[in-house]
Amino acid sequence: MGTRSWWGWGKVGDAVVGEERAALTGRVAVALPGADLTAHEAPPLAELGVPEARIKAPGALAGLASADVTDRVSHGRGQAFRDVVRNLLGRVEDVPDLVLRPRTEQDVQDIMEWCGEAGIALIPYGGGTSVVGGVEPRGVEGYAGTVSLDLGRLDQIVEVDRTSRAARVQAGILGPALEAGLRPEGLTLRHFPQSFEFSTLGGWLATRAGGHYATVYTHIDDMVESLRVVTPVGVSESRRLPGSGAGPSPDRLFLGSEGVLGVITEAWMRLQDRPRWRSGASMLFADYDRAVTATREIAQSGLFPANCRLLDPMEAFLNAGTDSPGGVLVLGFESADHPVDEPMRRTAEICRDHGGHAPDGIASTSDADEAAARPGAADRWRAAFLRMPYQRDALAAQSMIVETFETACTWDRFDALRASILTAASAAFAATGVTGVVTCRFTHVYPDGPAPYFGVYAAGTWGRTVEQWDEIKSAVSEAIAGSGATITHHHAVGRDHRPWYDRQRPEPFAVALRAAKSALDPHGILNPGVLIDPEPSRSGVAGTGRP
Repeated sequence: MGTRSWWGWGKVGDAVVGEERAALTGRVAVALPGADLTAHEAPPLAELGVPEARIKAPGALAGLASADVTDRVSHGRGQAFRDVVRNLLGRVEDVPDLVLRPRTEQDVQDIMEWCGEAGIALIPYGGGTSVVGGVEPRGVEGYAGTVSLDLGRLDQIVEVDRTSRAARVQAGILGPALEAGLRPEGLTLRHFPQSFEFSTLGGWLATRAGGHYATVYTHIDDMVESLRVVTPVGVSESRRLPGSGAGPSPDRLFLGSEGVLGVITEAWMRLQDRPRWRSGASMLFADYDRAVTATREIAQSGLFPANCRLLDPMEAFLNAGTDSPGGVLVLGFESADHPVDEPMRRTAEICRDHGGHAPDGIASTSDADEAAARPGAADRWRAAFLRMPYQRDALAAQSMIVETFETACTWDRFDALRASILTAASAAFAATGVTGVVTCRFTHVYPDGPAPYFGVYAAGTWGRTVEQWDEIKSAVSEAIAGSGATITHHHAVGRDHRPWYDRQRPEPFAVALRAAKSALDPHGILNPGVLIDPEPSRSGVAGTGRP
C-alpha cells in the first residue's frame, strides 16, 4: 500500500523527487523568473510540540481509540494548499485529541452517545482529502475535547443487486477498493474525483463530490439510491426506490451536510455496466471565445459526452504541454451497450464549425484500454492531472503558491465572471507582493452553464505563503460572489468557504438548517463550525447552531 505522508498528499514513495522535481523547478523558473525556489523540508513530528490529549476514551471504547501523535496530526488537516504549508511550517496547533476507528455501526452510535454526554466535538473523517477545512478541529474551543471519527474500518461492499444494478456499500470504503470489488460483477460506480485513490464513498456523499462525468451524472447525488445515517437521535434509513415524489427527499437532507447532521454509514448506490466502447479526441482552437461557444453548443446538443474539459491556453500549456492560443477541448464518449463513434463524429463537427481541429485525430476502441481513447493532449493532461497534487506539494515546499478554486455559473455570465476573477487575482497578486498566473478549465458542463475550475501559480515568500494565499482566495471569492456564481461546485463548504456560503444560501433555508441541526444534534457535537456555527447551550455543552 505504501506509507501515507503525514504532512502532504498521498504516499511518501510517490513524492516528486529527482529528475521530475528538477524538471518541474526548471519550468517554474522559466515561467516566473526571480522566484525563490529553495526547497524546504517538513520538520520531524517529534519536534512539533503537539499538546497532550485532553480526553480519554471510556473502557468500552478504549480499544477503538488512538492518541498517537502521527494519527492525531494527520487527522487534523485536509489536503488544501494551506493545510500542506502549515504542516511544512510545523503549525499543527489544531489537532484532535483522539482518533476513534469504529468497527461496526453500533460503535458509531456508542461513540456519538459518549461525545454527546461529555460535550466532545465529533468530526467525521473519511479519507482526509478535504480542501476546505472540513476535517480540521478549528474553532472548537468551547468543547471538552475533539474526536476524529475515522470510518476506514467500515469498508465493505455488503450486497450487490445485479438485477437492479445497485450495491449496498459501507461509507469507509476507498475508491480503488470499491471499483475492485465491483469489477467481478462487470459493474462500476464510475465516480473518479481527483482524490479517488485516497477518498471514501462516505466523504463523496457528505460533500456532494463531483466525479468522472462532465455531463449528466456530474455529482455523486445522481448515483444514490438510498442512505443509512446515524444521528444522535436515531438511525435514518431511506427506502430503496428508483424515484419517489413522497415529500422532500430524506437523502437530500444528508447529501452535502458535511457531517453536521449525522454520520453516513451505508448507501445503496446505482451502478453501471463497465464501458466497452470509447471514442475520444483533443480539439485545439485558435480562439478561446470560439472554444467556449463550441463547448456550450456541445453541452446543449443532447450528445452528453462523458468527458468535456475545456483547458484555457495557459492550462493547456502548463499541464498538457500543448501550445494552443485558443485552448484545448478534451472530449470522450463511452458506452457499455453500443459504439460511440457517431456522437463523437458529430461533436467534432461542432468543434470544426468554430475553428477547432484534432491534430491527433479521433481514437476509438472497443476493448478495456481506456488510454486508446485519450490521444495526444488528452493523455498528457490526464497524466499531469494525477500528478498535480504531488507536484503541488513539491512547489509548496519551494515557496510557491499552487492552489485551485472552483465555481459554476450560467453561460451568459461566464465571460464577466472570468474577467472579474482574473482582475481580482491580479490585484491580489500586487497587494501581496507575488507574481503569478491564473489558469482555467471546465470540469463539468451543463446545458445552462459550465463549472469553471481555476488554478493559481504564484511565487510567494517562504513563511508567508499561507497568508498570501488567504488574501488571494478572499479576493477571488468576493469576485465569485459578486458575479452571482456559487462559492463551490464540488469542493464543499467546510470552514474555509463559510463567509461566502452564508451569503449565498437563502435565509429561510438557513432557518430550516438551524432547526434540523437542533433536532438531530441537540448537543451540537457534530463537526461544529461547518455550514452553521454552534453556540453554548444552557447545560454548558455546545448546543444548537446559528448561521
